[in-house]
Amino acid sequence: MRRVVVVGASAAGLAAAETLRRAGYDGTLTLVGDEPRAPYDRPPLSKQILSGEWSTERLPLRPRTDLDALGLDLRLGSAATGLDMTDRTVCLADGEQVPYDGLIVATGVRPRRLPGDGGAHVLRTLDDALALRERLKPGCRLVVVGAGFLGAEAAAVAWGLGARVTLLEPAPVPLAHAVGTEVGQVLSQAHLDHGVELRTGVTVTEVTDGGVRLADGELVEADEVLVAIGSLPNTEWLTDSELPVGDGVVCDAYCAAAPGVYAAGDVARWDNPLFGTSMRIEHRTNAAEQGMAAARNLLAAPDARRPFAPVPYFWSDQYDMKIQAYGYLRGHDEVAVVDGDLAERRFVAAYRTGERLTGALAVGMPPKAVRGWRQAIAGGTAWSDAVPAAGTEAA
Repeated sequence: MRRVVVVGASAAGLAAAETLRRAGYDGTLTLVGDEPRAPYDRPPLSKQILSGEWSTERLPLRPRTDLDALGLDLRLGSAATGLDMTDRTVCLADGEQVPYDGLIVATGVRPRRLPGDGGAHVLRTLDDALALRERLKPGCRLVVVGAGFLGAEAAAVAWGLGARVTLLEPAPVPLAHAVGTEVGQVLSQAHLDHGVELRTGVTVTEVTDGGVRLADGELVEADEVLVAIGSLPNTEWLTDSELPVGDGVVCDAYCAAAPGVYAAGDVARWDNPLFGTSMRIEHRTNAAEQGMAAARNLLAAPDARRPFAPVPYFWSDQYDMKIQAYGYLRGHDEVAVVDGDLAERRFVAAYRTGERLTGALAVGMPPKAVRGWRQAIAGGTAWSDAVPAAGTEAA
């Protein structure tokens, strides 16, 4: 294998490139990115960059000298537009066709949009964060559409900057589908306690010049609108290829989508054998770990490959709350508070799916309070062994 192409120059793509070099691959290594900037970190965009706490100089994932040391054929600012698996070439926006022997797809996701939202903000790139930060002046009326983790983080930062924030969410309880109703209510109460107007059970149909229009016709006025209603995997460039696509690039347990073609990061949907289900994870830690796993398996002999079976991890900072979670919380059957107190917003909650422990979430607790739960999840611990019968059940 003399030519490897990695499409996507963010956390997953960079981790893949670094792993290839560490593993001894010394052939041509092309890293393709649609943004003109070198790989940078995205989680701080909705927190430290939006608040102005960090300068943009802190965002690059690696110093330029480290990138240079990788000996990359670096193609920044030129998105991939097509894949020819017969000729084994990646087509770029500038018309060039880059040949490959091995390919790793790490093209990430893009924000979902609303009708008429040409003037609305989204929050995915550094430019997005800087544009919104410029507009968040004290007294500014900001409407955030979507009370998931991204929308909640942005609402908390905007409140801290003195904006008047309205947070709109179609579900009765934000994040209930992921963390459970009672935990979702606790996280929601933090917004109310800080003076953010949280409206649930409302559907936004379009963005207008003066705010957003709800399904019942009401206009919620705003100076600025942030749309944070989820993401779509960047797979359009693969439409005419033979690569399997379905809410992401569909992979097996080894992150392989086709012979010599692997996927990693937010765009990858793979079979996680630890949980026995197909999943696509949009979290920074998973992106880096999966990039490394895809690279190792690309280079390995078929019988030496290893399944990618992580315990997913994510974190979120909102107001004075530090939220940490391990495992796969979606589709859970039961939640139990195993430490602390929901009312104090200082607790650990454990999650059951079937008969086993599959997740744990902590709010306001030290890392060690939840770290042990990661080991229990990785070990496939039975729920009856992990959680005492006296645990407080949450919906």
